[in-house]
Amino acid sequence: MDIAVFGGSFDPPHLGHEEIVKEALNSLHVEKIFVIPTYLNPFKKEFFAPSELRLKWLKKLFTCREVEILDFEVKQKRAVSTIETIEYLKSIYDLDKIYLIIGADNLASIESWHRYSELKDMVEFVVASRDETNFPKELKKLSINAKISSSKLRSNMSTSFIPHKIKEEVIEFYKDKNGK
Repeated sequence: MDIAVFGGSFDPPHLGHEEIVKEALNSLHVEKIFVIPTYLNPFKKEFFAPSELRLKWLKKLFTCREVEILDFEVKQKRAVSTIETIEYLKSIYDLDKIYLIIGADNLASIESWHRYSELKDMVEFVVASRDETNFPKELKKLSINAKISSSKLRSNMSTSFIPHKIKEEVIEFYKDKNGK
C-alpha cells in the first residue's frame, strides 16, 4: 500500500491544510493520506488548542475515505517524533511507499529531527511550499496557493482562511484565547 503522512500541530487547521491534502490526493497517487495532529510538536513548548479539540476539527474537516485522521500522537500525551509515528504505521500496515509531507519551513531544520538518518531511508519527503522556496530538486513538491500559516492565522484571526466546516468553533475558541 502506498500512503502519504501529513502531520502537524493544526493549531488551527486552515485552508492551506485542506489544499495540501487535495493536492497530495491528486498528485501522489496514494491509497490513503494519514493526517496526524501532534499532541505537542517536539520543537515547541506549548500549544493553543488542546490536542483533542484539534483532532475533532480535523475529523470534521476531512471526511473522504482516502483521508484518515490518526490519533496515535494525541493518545501518547507527549511529544512524538516523526520516526516513531512512521514505525507505528509500518507495524500495522503493509506499506510499500510512504510519502512524508512537510512544509518548506521545515527544510532548514530537518536534519535535526530525531533519528533523521533512519527516517530519510524509510520515507520519501514531499515539500508543501507556499512560495518559490529553493530546495533540493530531488524532493517532490506540492505547490500550494494558500499563503497562510496557523501562527499567522492565530495572530490576526482572519476568518477567510478558516474552513467553513469548522469556522464557528475555531473563531469561538481563539477569540477567547486572544482576548478579542
